[in-house]
Amino acid sequence: MSLPDQIEAFATGFAFIVLSVALLITVWRIIRGPTLPDRVLGLDMLVAIAIGLIAVVAVRTGFNLYIDIAIALGLVGFLATVAFARFILARGLSPERAGAERVSASQARATQRRRKGGRR
Repeated sequence: MSLPDQIEAFATGFAFIVLSVALLITVWRIIRGPTLPDRVLGLDMLVAIAIGLIAVVAVRTGFNLYIDIAIALGLVGFLATVAFARFILARGLSPERAGAERVSASQARATQRRRKGGRR
């Protein structure tokens, strides 16, 4: 085995280890949450890690069809992220944020009333 082959074997092995650890941390983040956007971001990161793993497999095996599979997964992952984002927006505000926005809106109205009253 020549030196470039040894370097490639070491680099792909190291990449597998790093991506596996990243995969475990991302799965932990998806399970733990705490909010829905955190989970969506975790799923998007999971797709990116899967693309990286597929690319490492393509380098290690020399089978270039894996690159096409990674590109297709990237497109599907992007569309899934956009769909999840639209779903989150369609759900509206959480009860906590809706309450905070009601308070800030009432404060803005009170400020406007004071300003109008001060001009007279």
